[in-house]
Parts: sequence; C-alpha cells; structure tokens
Amino acid sequence: MKRIFDISVAVFVLIIIAPILLIIAVLVKIESKGPVLFNQERVGLYGESFYIYKFRSMVQNASEIGPYFTDHNDKRITKVGKLIRRTSIDELPQIINVIKGEMSLVGPRPNVFAQRPEYDADDWEMRNSVRPGITGLAQALLRSSATPDERTALDLEYVEKASFMLDLKILLLTVKQVFMKGGN
Repeated sequence: MKRIFDISVAVFVLIIIAPILLIIAVLVKIESKGPVLFNQERVGLYGESFYIYKFRSMVQNASEIGPYFTDHNDKRITKVGKLIRRTSIDELPQIINVIKGEMSLVGPRPNVFAQRPEYDADDWEMRNSVRPGITGLAQALLRSSATPDERTALDLEYVEKASFMLDLKILLLTVKQVFMKGGN
C-alpha cells in the first residue's frame, strides 16, 4: 500500500508542480554556472547505493571546498539556493527518486556513505531496512535544527513504528515545519 501511495502522490504532485520546477531550473541556471540538478550517491534500502536528485543550491564545486553537511551561513550556498533550501524546493526533484522506487515520500533521510562511522552496526542496518524518504520524523519534528544524535534516534523510532497513519502525520507535520520554520 505504501508504494502505491508513494507513486500516486508523486505523479500527482509532479504534474501539479511542473511549472514551478521549470521556473526554479531557469533561476538556478541564470544565477550560476553548472548543472541545474545536483546528484549525489546516497545510501538506500538495505544499504544499496543510488543517486539522489536535488536542485543545485550551492556553487558548482561545493563538495570540493567544504564538508558533506552545511552550516547555517554556509558561504557555498547561492542566493537562489538560500530561497529554495529555506522552502525545501531544492528537494522536489526527489519525486523522481520516489517514482523510480529509490525513495519513499516518508522515511529516514538518505545518508551519504561517509556517515557510516557515526552508527553502530545494528543501528545502521535497522535505519537502512526501510526506503529513505523525502521527509522523515526528524524533519517533521525538528527540521534542520536536529543534532545528529536526535536525527538518529528519530530515524530509528520511525523504523520501529512505521505505519501508513504515521506517514500521513509526518507529511502534515513536514508541511507545517516548512511553512513555519523553513530550512537552512
């Protein structure tokens, strides 16, 4: 049921937001050199790798001049990038990852492989026993203010309690977070 829900919602949302995606793509391209989309290898279901899609919100060589995470006032973030990150519009291309089956609408945010040492073996395996999501419990409750430990605890709590009703609650809380707090 979750997969059918994911595909149905993702296709519907993609059709509705296509004009917004086009406008953002043009703005990203006008502001800075480089591709419109950023893709990065991430950890998926059962630890398999996949490439996540995002609108590029940083300078072209950001990964070469800084860490895999961003700070609040990260100098690598472009002007358009600040807007699309604050509103989470940069994440919208992940709808394609959902349609492809690499992600779900709800689940733990997909880690980069460099984060593996931050987990013990059992937690890593448990966290990756579900599809990663565009949003998750940590994003719904704490947005980008969560510490790594808080994020891990909430990700593991999600895996333990995963249900369709919890997914609906997380989607609604995420919308509230985006409109109330924004992102980094």
